[in-house]
Amino acid sequence: MSRYPFDWVDAFTDRPFGGNGCVVVHGADDLNVADRLALVRETSLSECAFVVGSEVADFGARYYLADKEILMAGHPTVATVVSLIDRGLVPLTDGRAEFTLEVRSGVLPIAVDHRAGRTMVVMTQPAPRFGRRVDPAAIAAMVSLEPGDILGTPQVVSTGTPFCITLVRDKPALRRARLDAALFHAMNPQGSARDDMVEPFLVTLGGETSAGDTFSRLLLPPPMPPEDPFTGSATGCMAGYLWHHRLIGEPRFVAEQGHWMGRPGRAEVEVLGPHEAPTGVRVGGRGYVLMRGELDLPAA
Repeated sequence: MSRYPFDWVDAFTDRPFGGNGCVVVHGADDLNVADRLALVRETSLSECAFVVGSEVADFGARYYLADKEILMAGHPTVATVVSLIDRGLVPLTDGRAEFTLEVRSGVLPIAVDHRAGRTMVVMTQPAPRFGRRVDPAAIAAMVSLEPGDILGTPQVVSTGTPFCITLVRDKPALRRARLDAALFHAMNPQGSARDDMVEPFLVTLGGETSAGDTFSRLLLPPPMPPEDPFTGSATGCMAGYLWHHRLIGEPRFVAEQGHWMGRPGRAEVEVLGPHEAPTGVRVGGRGYVLMRGELDLPAA
């Protein structure tokens, strides 16, 4: 029997059952891909994280959906770091630490503030890459909205994982959004490279609470859960889009997501660099370790 310690961490929240849950498995270098994917399906989470060694960073991590690996993801990054801190694997000085985490897309600088029993994780995502613009009517149809519900032109943006950032007119329209899986797969045929995918991240200006500046939804096709409670990688892409297109006046703001699912999440966001060419995005969030245990699998 092979045993792997794990933590179930709720990311982008400081309370249980908020934000977005992620199982973080430690010592996973020899855990095969089939078992990694099976664990995601077993948990019914959108993603799980697997801590591995790294030759170029202080720690390595790999992230998986139910059917494939992904290059970078925000809430698994927060969950992984919170798990590392909770297990005492990161040396702290006056409750703070800075280190690097290698994910499949590259190396992320990480800053941690762990004081008063609360852990704040800030990842610096790479400079946003601005890709293709997408017909607003096509995105509207994919999410069961009218073309007039979409403001401006949706655009694929990546800070490690690409999303099609789509500004929605108001919250009533955002509430009506429903993913048409057939149209999603028609635009993203099986076997499409991740960089070629058009995955809408729906954004409204104005938070769901008085503390927020934006509120978003990510609707997901099967075999994933129908909606993601909080999407840290897409939040970085969204921040780059809003700043680049001068849709926000300040580079620092609070992003909210998940409240309508009963899993409120919050990120503190800062876009680095000028409007014309942002140089990176800092996305920060807290995490709560909900469960700790061991994964038991038959020896290979």
